[in-house]
Amino acid sequence: YPVTTEYNLFSHNSLLKFFVPATLTLTSFLSTQIEWIPSLWKETFDELLDDDNELDYGDSWTLNFNYSQTDEITTEERRRGWKIYTHCGFGKFQCDFCDKTWSSARVMMLFRYRLRGDRGTVIMRPFRQACRSCQGDSFVFPGFSKDEVERALLRLFSKIRKNCYDDEDDSDGGSAGSQKVFTKPHKKDLCEGCRLGICCQDED
Repeated sequence: YPVTTEYNLFSHNSLLKFFVPATLTLTSFLSTQIEWIPSLWKETFDELLDDDNELDYGDSWTLNFNYSQTDEITTEERRRGWKIYTHCGFGKFQCDFCDKTWSSARVMMLFRYRLRGDRGTVIMRPFRQACRSCQGDSFVFPGFSKDEVERALLRLFSKIRKNCYDDEDDSDGGSAGSQKVFTKPHKKDLCEGCRLGICCQDED
C-alpha cells in the first residue's frame, strides 16, 4: 500500500483529517495549484537549466506546449531525432461546472524532445481529467505544485542526458510512479490519457 502521513487540521471549529503521500511535504501538498499554469513550468524549466545547470552541455533548450500531440512518432520524426517521455505525477483539478475539486496521483504528462545542432526542444502535453459528479465530456487541465513540476522536469532531464548526450547517471528525480496517494480508483473513461491509450494507471 502507498505510504502516507496523516494530518489533522482545525478549520472553522471542525477537525479535518487527510492523508498526504510520504514523498510530499505538507507545504507542497497544500500548495498544489488547481489551475493549469504554463508559466510555472516554463519558469521552473529555465531555473533548473540556468541556476542548477541540469543540461550543462553548451546547448540552448526551450519548453513549449502542444495540447493535441500523442505518443506516436512517425518514421520521419524519429529520423529527425524526436523522442518521447511520459511521466505520471500528482496534481489537482477543479470542475468548470460544479466547482468540485479532486486530487489524482495518476496525472499523465507527455513530453516530446530532440536535440538538433546546438538547439534542444521540449514539447509538453498535460492530460486532462473529467469530473466524477458531472460525468460529462468536459475535461479540465491539472494543477501542480512547484515541487511536482521540478520532480517531473528532473526526470525528463535525466532522459535527455541519456538519450541526447549518452550520459548515464543515477539522478533521475524519482521514478514515474513514486507519487502514490490514497485517492479514488482511477476511472479510464474520465482520463484523457487512458482514452488515448496513454496512461500510468496500471503502473504499481
